[in-house]
Amino acid sequence: MYNNANELKLLCREQGKRISDVAIEIEAMENEITVEEVRAKFEKFIDIMNVACHKTLNKAIPSISGLTSGDAKKLNDYIEKKQNLCSDHALKGVAFALSCFEVNTSMGRIVAAPTAGSCGIVPACIFVVADKINANKDAVIDAFATASAVGSIIEKNATLSGAEGGCQAECGSASAMAAAAVVEMRGGTIDQSFHAASMTLKNVMGQVCDPIAGLVEVPCAKRNAIGVVNALLCVDLALAGIKSFVPFDEVVAAMYEVGKSLPCELRETGLGGLAGTPTGIAIRKKIFGK
Repeated sequence: MYNNANELKLLCREQGKRISDVAIEIEAMENEITVEEVRAKFEKFIDIMNVACHKTLNKAIPSISGLTSGDAKKLNDYIEKKQNLCSDHALKGVAFALSCFEVNTSMGRIVAAPTAGSCGIVPACIFVVADKINANKDAVIDAFATASAVGSIIEKNATLSGAEGGCQAECGSASAMAAAAVVEMRGGTIDQSFHAASMTLKNVMGQVCDPIAGLVEVPCAKRNAIGVVNALLCVDLALAGIKSFVPFDEVVAAMYEVGKSLPCELRETGLGGLAGTPTGIAIRKKIFGK
């Protein structure tokens, strides 16, 4: 068992195992099932996420409110024109995240990873890197296991809820989970995984949760997009040998303190931030008639 990153790293080193190995074995032990059954459960969820990450790339599906629709297709079409400044690889990941998010807002089937509002970041990062390096199914399962381990540490020591900690706790945590997972997938060390996760979370420290009309659509979709780029950037930083000065456990603690310091208007109430702008208020009145 582990309660924080330091304990998880110690377990990995004592047993000569990766983060994913320990995560899967503990999941099996806690649920009294086999490692093979745990991997089968992961595969089932991965299949759902894979469908969501591709579903709206070529066909727009409107959201229930009408606020978000077609952005994944627009970006996918733009990539195919070969006029983009960012790499195809990074933008494809963003398109995956937008597609997954659009499936969510149209009431389709997604996996909260770790939340519905941040559902596109982890699968988008893992799938786009898996495509790039031609990773097999087992490597993809391992990556999601690593992401889950990092998410569980944040959940135990802080929060994954935008209502409690702002968007840093949702999209920020998702980005940290994705970064750690991709580092391991690329053959990085355990320390590099946590350096990447630390840097990713630090980059969005203090990010508020201010959904317009109280709906998890705007600005949440674009925060899923930037969450992918944030994670992939920090993976490259970590693999280049760049370290986080502040250890992951301390970053998580700081994120929690910052989240608790945010006023309630900036924690998913739909009252402050972008939700409180004239445009945000007008959209709320248009949707709810008040």
